[in-house]
Amino acid sequence: MRYGRERRGFGSPIDIGKTYNVTIEELGREGDGIARIEGFVVFVPNTKKGDSVKIRVTRVSERVGFAEVVEG
Repeated sequence: MRYGRERRGFGSPIDIGKTYNVTIEELGREGDGIARIEGFVVFVPNTKKGDSVKIRVTRVSERVGFAEVVEG
């Protein structure tokens, strides 16, 4: 059963609540930084291209993830 789990869902390589060390590779249309974890796109607000940061995943959809910086 998929519901109620703290999730991996949708076959994504990331988990909600986990932290990852990433480098921001580019900026999205809305200005959020874009990192990739095993090729999976993760949007990280308040970052810029080239930043190396520790992030915590806050949300995962079928195609992308969203995270916040916890250490920068």
